[in-house]
Order: sequence, then C-alpha cells, then structure tokens
Amino acid sequence: MANVVLFHSALGLRPGVHAAADLLRGAGHAVHTPDYFDGEVFDDLDAGLVKRDMLGYPEIMRRGLAAVEDLPAALVVAGFSLGTGPAETVALGRPGVRAAVLLHGALPVGEFGAEERWPAGVPVQVHWAARDPWVDAGEVADLRADVERAGAAFDSFTYPGDGHLFTDPDLAEHDEAATAALWERVLAFLARVDGSENQRAR
Repeated sequence: MANVVLFHSALGLRPGVHAAADLLRGAGHAVHTPDYFDGEVFDDLDAGLVKRDMLGYPEIMRRGLAAVEDLPAALVVAGFSLGTGPAETVALGRPGVRAAVLLHGALPVGEFGAEERWPAGVPVQVHWAARDPWVDAGEVADLRADVERAGAAFDSFTYPGDGHLFTDPDLAEHDEAATAALWERVLAFLARVDGSENQRAR
C-alpha cells in the first residue's frame, strides 16, 4: 500500500478528484485529498485561475506543505495541473517522498528555486494530452533531466487530443479511453513503488 497525497487543479476539489482518489483506494492505497482552495470549486477554468491568482503561487505551495505535515513521511505525491506545483514542492521540501505522479502538468526543478535539486532516487511519472496548450513539452524534458540527474526513473506518457483535464469525467474534454490507460499506468507505477508487484511475483 502506498500513501498518496493528491492535489487538485485550479478547478478545486471537484468530484472528479474524489473519483480518482476512490479508484486508488480501490487498489489498496491510502489517499489524502487536501483542499487548498478554501472549499471553492469551479466549472469554469477562468474563474479557477482568478482564485489561483488571488492566492498566489507562494501561498499555494505553502498550503501544499502544510497539508502534509501530519501525514506519514513515506508519501507518493500526485497532482492535477496546478496541483503538480504543490506535489513537486512537497517532493523537494520534505524528506521521505517515494515517488511523484504529475497529471496534466510538470515544471522543471529550477522553477522552484535556483538551488533546488530533485531528491535522489525518487521516480516520476508525467501524463498529458499530446496537444495540451497548457503543458510545455520542453519543461517536461527539463524535469526529466533533473530527475535522471538525481539517479531516478522518469516516465512520460502522452495521450491523443488537446483536452487539458481529460481525466475529469464531469468535463466536456473527458476522454474515457485515455483516462483508463492513464490510471492503468499509474496503478502499475504505484505497485512498483510500494513493492506489491514484487510480492505478487513470489
């Protein structure tokens, strides 16, 4: 079992985030879904971005770190879009993180401070739509370099289309087939991280 903290996107802690958490729990993992938007939930991205800008990135990252203070040290950090920022912040700022799953976004380590280094041996998976205008493939490549420089595995997966939050079943951009493929890969990754894959092979 992995302990997973799953950070929401700029749309807030929507039902789709809870559905993702339930899927992971169904596979035997403990999942925590912090709300760093003060309970506000949005259907419109522009409204969510207003909330993001009102809080500011430093406050969002601070809230991400605060959300894990009482959680076990051996966490898997995960996030949707904007939530990848707090996820990476926790990976960089809190010892014991075991892996990171970044959905619909990723930033190179330099975005979090010139002196930051990806923690040694912490593997990463990144998932995004191939034509997503919100994801910069160059930044994903830079993060790959950061992670591999730290001696860790880095896997990135792209999916058809341009839907940003295509994993959210309540949004028009939802892609059922891509979502199913994504979660299959995430679950296999978590099984490797927590060792259950090796245990089943014995």
